Amino acid sequence: MRVPTLMLVVISPPFRWRNERVVDRASREVRLYDDVTSILDHCDDHSIPMALASRTEQPSWARELIELLSINHRFAFAEIYPSSKLRHFAALSESSGLEYSSMVFFDDEMRNINEVSSLGVTSIHVPDGITAGLFHNTLRKFENQGNASRH
Repeated sequence: MRVPTLMLVVISPPFRWRNERVVDRASREVRLYDDVTSILDHCDDHSIPMALASRTEQPSWARELIELLSINHRFAFAEIYPSSKLRHFAALSESSGLEYSSMVFFDDEMRNINEVSSLGVTSIHVPDGITAGLFHNTLRKFENQGNASRH
């Protein structure tokens, strides 16, 4: 999962809290997609390790937002820098000890889906953001295929 998949807005710093919301320089709200908190809760409740993989030219912005949105503690692994998703996933596999076949990836960019799919990662295109229904259906299919137990 990468930061832009979780957030739906073109943004620019400085970021700050205002009226219990995170906003950017133009006072645009920066928020998670509606179902993301329940997805993160589900993963926490079921000890499903999560990672961030963000191909961003502004890694410091992404890290700042992850902290402001209070989700940084939910991710065991993070690869946030301008590079190919192939590099991100090689690093994630190395740091987590997981094979690509044991990973599920959601992204809003088809180029990333194509790259990561070539590694054997189950990759799901979410052009309009992730929903709880899509997440749970994907997870159920993934587990039924025996992929979640591969290490």
